[in-house]
Amino acid sequence: MMLIELSTVASGVLPLAEFREHLRLGSGFADDNLQDSVLETCLRAALAAIEARIGKAVLKRRFSWTLTSWATGSVQSLPVAPVVALESVALENMDGAATLVDLNTLRLLPAVDRPKLVAKTGSLPFIPSNGQAILVFEAGFGDDWTEVPSDVAQACMMVAAKFYEDRDANESGSALPQSVMDLIGKYRPMRLGRALYGAEIEQKTSFGISRTCA
Repeated sequence: MMLIELSTVASGVLPLAEFREHLRLGSGFADDNLQDSVLETCLRAALAAIEARIGKAVLKRRFSWTLTSWATGSVQSLPVAPVVALESVALENMDGAATLVDLNTLRLLPAVDRPKLVAKTGSLPFIPSNGQAILVFEAGFGDDWTEVPSDVAQACMMVAAKFYEDRDANESGSALPQSVMDLIGKYRPMRLGRALYGAEIEQKTSFGISRTCA
């Protein structure tokens, strides 16, 4: 299974001003924007770290998910939450020819933790032998930072601040602080892996990070 981001979080959506205030950086100077690229890098890294922990997209964007078989005949959990829209489902045979599935035959259960794709009647559409299904969907808490839950937003700020403070260090600890884990604890899924998705998932993010969730 492969999950790929089809769109990225625009720079204008990132809370640079809020992050600068969180760091208590000075303002009102001619060189205020000189560190914006560093602040943006820290924020993006923090978003990736938090999303990897909670299995959810903090800010809304589009994803493509490719799989070769359904977890069960009638229901399939999706790898990212919260899913807000299912755009398309295509069935591709071994020769690469694709057929679009009528979305009216499917139902999206957009749970905050484990969104599911189910068939309205009978089973999910048959995936051809040696073929695959390609799902395109949109997921995320919101389009704007103000729509992100306050505890998740605070956790992102704290992790971004840690990355900012450690930016010149040769090495830094990979574990998130306990205070951050406490903030995001209720958003973490009970279990990720084969029980939900049927196989390992290779996730490729727009920031060049590739990771496998077992």
